[in-house]
Amino acid sequence: MDSNAFLVVAVIAIVAQSFLLFLALFEPGLAYKISTHDAAPIDSEDFKRVLEAATDARMTEDNRVEVFANGENYYPAALAAIRNARESIHLEAYIFQKGRVAREYVEALAERARAGVEVRLVIDAIGSFATWDSFLEPLTDAGGRVAWYNPLRWQTLARFNNRTHRELLIVDGRVGFTGGAGVADHWRYPPKKGKPRWRDNLFRVEGDAVAQLQATFAENWLEASGEIIADPKYFPPCESAGGVHALVVSSSPTAGGSTRARILFQMLLASARESIQITTPYFLPDRSARAEMIRAIERGVRVRILVPGKKGTDHQLTRNSSRRLYGDLLKAGAQIYEYQPTMIHAKTLVIDGLWSVVGTTNFDNRSFGLNDEVNLAAFDEPLASRISEDFRRDLAESRQVSYDEWRRRSIFERAHEVFGWLLERQQ
Repeated sequence: MDSNAFLVVAVIAIVAQSFLLFLALFEPGLAYKISTHDAAPIDSEDFKRVLEAATDARMTEDNRVEVFANGENYYPAALAAIRNARESIHLEAYIFQKGRVAREYVEALAERARAGVEVRLVIDAIGSFATWDSFLEPLTDAGGRVAWYNPLRWQTLARFNNRTHRELLIVDGRVGFTGGAGVADHWRYPPKKGKPRWRDNLFRVEGDAVAQLQATFAENWLEASGEIIADPKYFPPCESAGGVHALVVSSSPTAGGSTRARILFQMLLASARESIQITTPYFLPDRSARAEMIRAIERGVRVRILVPGKKGTDHQLTRNSSRRLYGDLLKAGAQIYEYQPTMIHAKTLVIDGLWSVVGTTNFDNRSFGLNDEVNLAAFDEPLASRISEDFRRDLAESRQVSYDEWRRRSIFERAHEVFGWLLERQQ
């Protein structure tokens, strides 16, 4: 190839890469809107049936869901389940960060592997990039298996931006855990002197919904290891555990831009008649979600949103990007609170005190369009009430943001917002 031809190829390659980067940063998100204003009541069987179909999920009716708030409560519960395992342990994590908590997990998993329990881990290669194979050697030497999700390889470059953000633990196919917390010290121990550990939740699930959590794990295990989990022992019949009606919505990005998680959130927001409670560490609602919340306010729904405060956030750029979007919501009457004590990483949605959504999805572009996520959507008033108790306690330690205060934010903060806007699609 002569120099002129090489130059042409190089220019074409640079233009193509620049165009792809432009699309990643500025491509408009998919617009979501509900096809009817006469949707079925949120407490009706019709609504449940439509939600099942729209999210490609199955409602089960015999589940028990237990709420564990904060690492000092949920890590012991998860470790107890691991130590009681008899047949299999499947764990998936976006963050599995070496430290005291992760070491305790590795030791417990290794002990079970030596006892003959089948142990499989899927760990995201970017979210846990600082956790080396050597840290996991006690587990792999004991016979446990570890697969890294979407590591940096030439063949993965086209989908490198797709991460598994799922946090799952399934023991013996009968007990499952999901929620916002990964495996890392900052969820259990103060990351800095005088600063509390992160505020978060995990949810222990028993009943038929566990099989759906297992299937979600199996999807990413296949993608990371090439192995299909198909033995019936991983999907045992579950005895009735309680009366919670729940469906597991596993969500992955599509070529067209839609995701099941985004459909779930849009449908619930559109169906609210009394109240919407959102707790999220990263609040970057797209135009469709903001419009849906404003329509809810206009029909008399009370909308309250809880996000991290300035001192607590772990991503200041994302917080600045988030605050840029407060205006229309505050002006319409939404109540936005910023949690003061520490980073709040919980991800919950409660609608009308009846429906609740818990899991891994943040209220941002990355969770709704780029990551693999998992959520448990439950129709159960006692569970919604239990989550709302935490919400009220968290509000008591938060500061409400007013529309006038938002309008008076500094030029310095607005400048940061502009920079955040450039990267908003990636946050």
